[in-house]
Amino acid sequence: MTCVYLGLGSNLGSAERQLRLALAALRTLPDTCLLQTAPFYRNEAWGRKAQPRFTNTVAAIQTRLSPQALLAHCHRIEHNQGRLREIKWGARTLDIDILLFGSLVMDSLNLTIPHPRLLERDFAYLPLLALNPHVTLPDGRLLSDALCF
Repeated sequence: MTCVYLGLGSNLGSAERQLRLALAALRTLPDTCLLQTAPFYRNEAWGRKAQPRFTNTVAAIQTRLSPQALLAHCHRIEHNQGRLREIKWGARTLDIDILLFGSLVMDSLNLTIPHPRLLERDFAYLPLLALNPHVTLPDGRLLSDALCF
C-alpha cells in the first residue's frame, strides 16, 4: 500500500461539516485506509481573494488505488457534496487535492504529483507538517527543509 497525503478544503456552507463528510467518504474507498487527519485550519482564500475564508485539513491514507483512480474517487466525493467547477480558485463546498503519493512523481494532463503548489500554500503544508513533521518529498528532501524552516 502507498501512503498518500490529501489536502481538503471548504469555504461554502458549513465548512467543517463538509470536511467531516469528506473524511467519512474517504473511509469508504476501496483498498484504502484513512490513517490520520490534521487539525482544521482557517485561512484566507488563495487565488481569488473576494470569497469566504477556507477551512482546511490534510488526511493521511494508505491505498492500493492508482493515482488516477484515487483522483476519480476524490472528484466523485466533491461532486456528491455539491462541488461545481465553474470558476478557477472560486468558492467551493469541497476541494480534495492529492498532495503526495508515496515517492511518485508524475505530470499528466489532469494530475501532477507532488501537487505543483504544495510549497506555496501554507494551508496545505502546515497541516501536512502537523501530521508528519518528517514527511519526505519524492526528491528525498524533508518538506520542512524545502520550505527553509
